[in-house]
Amino acid sequence: MTVPIILASGSAVRAQLLRNAGVEFEVVAPRVDEDAMKAALLAEDAPPRDIADALAEMKARKVADKVPDAMVIGCDQVLSLNNQLLSKPTDRVDAGKQLRALRGERHMLLSASVIYQEGKPIWRHVGQVRLRMRNASDSYLDGYVDRNWDDIRRSVGAYQLEAEGVRLFHSIEGDYFNVLGMPLLELLAFLTLRGVIDG
Repeated sequence: MTVPIILASGSAVRAQLLRNAGVEFEVVAPRVDEDAMKAALLAEDAPPRDIADALAEMKARKVADKVPDAMVIGCDQVLSLNNQLLSKPTDRVDAGKQLRALRGERHMLLSASVIYQEGKPIWRHVGQVRLRMRNASDSYLDGYVDRNWDDIRRSVGAYQLEAEGVRLFHSIEGDYFNVLGMPLLELLAFLTLRGVIDG
């Protein structure tokens, strides 16, 4: 019997990653209050890694409650700069502020994935990437925000590495798929091991 796979995410990039890998799945975007949960975890001084993991689990659980037989993949990504979380920019001014805070600094992207099945988590992984942004000029950063706002407004840190955002960086250490928001290699290895996808 084939186990249905559901991606509990509204991210077009995550869906494209799975499609490109030849995985058959459905998309069901979960309705969750990420901001409230993130605020509660921050109030408890939870580390960024735990916040990413908890948000991914919350999304998977929300969808899995409705389809318990499916393997439901929840994902979340957080950006940690000096142990402070950055979120998606609220507007163009906020995007510029975030980019200026990141300029010349090293930060970390944490991409969490949790799979739920039959009412419980059966797999989880948090991938980690360290990035250092170059010292770009104010005029370049302002122009970058103006040219790319429609895309970067949904991205933590106000950049997209898969597009012009790559020009902002001096160095990147880690798996590129984690930058895009999903620990894809580890996820595919698990699905293959369980016989859910051919391998």
